[in-house]
Amino acid sequence: MLPLFVLAHYSHHVLSALLTPLLPSIRDEFALDYTRAGWIVSAFTLSYGISQVPAGWLADRIGPRVLLAVGVAGVALAGLLAGLSPTYVTLAGSLILLGIAGGGYHPASAPLVSTLVKPENRGRALGLHQIGGTLSYFSAPLIAVAIASALTWRGSFIVIAVPVLAFGIIFYLLLGRVKYTPRSQATMPQNPEVTPPRSRLRYFIPFIALGVTTQIFVMSTIFFIPLFAVDSFQISEGVAATLLSTAYIAGLWAGPLGGYLSDRIGKVPIILTAGLLAGPLIYLLNLVGYGWGIYVILLFIGASMYMSMPVSEAYIISQTPERNRSTVLGVYYFASRGGPGLITPVVGYIIDRSGFQAGFAVMGGTMLVIAIAGTLFLWKYRA
Repeated sequence: MLPLFVLAHYSHHVLSALLTPLLPSIRDEFALDYTRAGWIVSAFTLSYGISQVPAGWLADRIGPRVLLAVGVAGVALAGLLAGLSPTYVTLAGSLILLGIAGGGYHPASAPLVSTLVKPENRGRALGLHQIGGTLSYFSAPLIAVAIASALTWRGSFIVIAVPVLAFGIIFYLLLGRVKYTPRSQATMPQNPEVTPPRSRLRYFIPFIALGVTTQIFVMSTIFFIPLFAVDSFQISEGVAATLLSTAYIAGLWAGPLGGYLSDRIGKVPIILTAGLLAGPLIYLLNLVGYGWGIYVILLFIGASMYMSMPVSEAYIISQTPERNRSTVLGVYYFASRGGPGLITPVVGYIIDRSGFQAGFAVMGGTMLVIAIAGTLFLWKYRA
C-alpha cells in the first residue's frame, strides 16, 4: 500500500504546489504588491492549516477513506475553480476552498502509513511517504511554467486538475477494496504501543514547537523565492522555478534520511539539527548572488524543513494513543501548515518597506534564537 499512498501524496499537493512558482504571473495580472501577494498564499495556507483540526477529529470518528479521497479529488475541483477565477477575490476564495478540501489528508494518512511497518521503522516509512509530496513540489514549478508559457497560469491549474480528479476517484475505490473503512478498522494491522513515561510528556510541546517553527519559517521564506529571484536577479520566471525546485528536491533524500536516522539515533538530535541549520541558511540568502551558491543554500534550506517533517510525525504517533492520534496530528498540521499563513504577509510587509535583505535577516535571526532555546531545553532528552 505504501506506493499508493506516495502517489496519493503527490496528487494531494501538486495543485497547491503550483501557487508559488506561478506567483510572479499572478502578481503581474492583478498588480499586487508583496503584501497582497503574501495574502494570496495565506488564503490557502491558513484555510489548509485550520481545517486540519476538525478533519483530524473527524478521521478518528468516521475513518480515513472519505477524508483521503476528498484530500485528492476535492483539491482537484478547487484547483479548477482557481484556474477559472476572474478576480483577485475569487482566486483567494478558490484557494480557501482548496485548503479546506485538503485538510483531511495528512491526519488520515499518517496513522495508516505508520500501521504498515513495525514501530521501529516508522520514521523511515513516513519519510518514504513524504517523497510523494516532495516530488509534487519539485515537479510543479517545472510543469507549471511549461504549461503557463502556452496557456497562462490559469491553464496550469486547469490542465493538472483533470488527472488529479480522476486519480482521486480511483483512490477512493481502491481504498474501499482494501477495506480502509470505519467498520473495518479493527482488521487493520496494529502495532503494540508502549505508553511513554510521564516524565517524558513534558518534552512533547517544546519538541513539536521546534519542529513546527522550523517548517513555518522555511516555508514562509520559500514562498518568496520566485519573486526574490525575478526582482533581484532579473532572471526569467522559468529560471526562477528551477531555484524553487532545488529547495523542494531536498525532500527526496532529507525526508527519508531524517526518518531513518531518527529510528536509529533518536528523534531529538534530528529535530535539533534541522532547527539549528534553518536560521543561518535563511540569512545566507542575503550574501549570495545568482550562481551555484544560491542553489546550494536552497538545497539545504529545503533539507532542514523536510528532515523535521517525518521526525515530528513519528514522534507524535509514538507518544499518543491510537484512539485520538489523528486528532493530535490535526492540531500539529494546523500549526505547521497554517502557521505560514500568518507569517507570510508579515514577511511581505517587511520586504515592501525594507527589502528582501531585511526580510531574510529577520526570519533567519528569529529562527536561530528559537532553535537555540529549544536546544537548551531538549538537549538532555533522548528519544
